[in-house]
Amino acid sequence: MLVLTRKVNQSIVIGEGIEVVVLEVRGEQVRIGIKAPRDVAVHRKEIFEQIQQENVSASGTDMSDVPE
Repeated sequence: MLVLTRKVNQSIVIGEGIEVVVLEVRGEQVRIGIKAPRDVAVHRKEIFEQIQQENVSASGTDMSDVPE
């Protein structure tokens, strides 16, 4: 994992079109802003994991039914 130190109003850039800006630090919480193209999905990690679990459940596929 890359670890970077940033101050409020400083940012990092990911790839060509994603920028993450530190907006505020309050106690143990950091408020960030994300600028990304509309076709890039941005989720909190816990929400992303729920979406993945729901997609697996919705598929209803039992792995024993999948041919090798």
